[in-house]
Amino acid sequence: MTNSSESPVSSTLQPVLFVPHGAGPCFFMDWNPPHTWAGTADFLKGVASSLPARPRAILMVSAHWQAPGFCVTAGEQPKLIFDYYGFPDHTYELTYPAPGDPALAKRIDPLLSQAGLPGQQDTERGFDHGIFVPLKLMFPEADIPVVQLSLRDDLDPAAHLAAGEALASLRDEGVLIVGSSMSFHNMRGFGDARVTAPSEAFDDWLTRAVEAEPDRRHAALSNWAQAPHAHQCHPAGGEEHLLPLMVAAGAAGNDRGRKIYSEQVLKTQLSAFRFG
Repeated sequence: MTNSSESPVSSTLQPVLFVPHGAGPCFFMDWNPPHTWAGTADFLKGVASSLPARPRAILMVSAHWQAPGFCVTAGEQPKLIFDYYGFPDHTYELTYPAPGDPALAKRIDPLLSQAGLPGQQDTERGFDHGIFVPLKLMFPEADIPVVQLSLRDDLDPAAHLAAGEALASLRDEGVLIVGSSMSFHNMRGFGDARVTAPSEAFDDWLTRAVEAEPDRRHAALSNWAQAPHAHQCHPAGGEEHLLPLMVAAGAAGNDRGRKIYSEQVLKTQLSAFRFG
């Protein structure tokens, strides 16, 4: 496959997305009740048709990779990392042979460095399940180059907003930037009816924050821990599942956000957002 990311090209401006990646390989196994994840799966399957054009490449930020500094995958054909446990055997045989994009990874380095956020490339790192599980539904042909950006392990929301801002110009080159995570992520809360109302209250706050004008959005997300039930929905020290939203919101620039999917799953409210 020809890699077209070696230099910027004129291309359709892509939006920025924040999508739920589900629970492990949830879309590829049986659940009780059987339609537990059907709505989320249907949403992910509809993403490609909602875009203004086919992406030239995809830059994804998953909750499942943290590093001391921002790091990007730079291998030509990243393998899959089955970083989930106790699931059926067939879920460890899933495939997603999308190519990497070393040239795009190389472009990301100076963009982050110029913003005072030095990072590095990782030629050995594969794609964790926060990448390949949703992509199998979003782009099942696996023929679009994919690069993954890590979180920074201090989980500083302002730093992740700044990283998104630094990478926003890639959208003009046809790169689709996707935060892959969960708007609610408290493992003890899933399936617990006592958490339903708190998850809804947090989701309402998060929606207002995302849909605010950019300066207010930035301020709100920087201080997300002050939101109603924030640490009940994202326990302190485990807020990595909210940080991909910060990168997405930073990359949005002046584009306003909007909710594009919301559903109660396992008695908790889950949502997806789009900018642009």
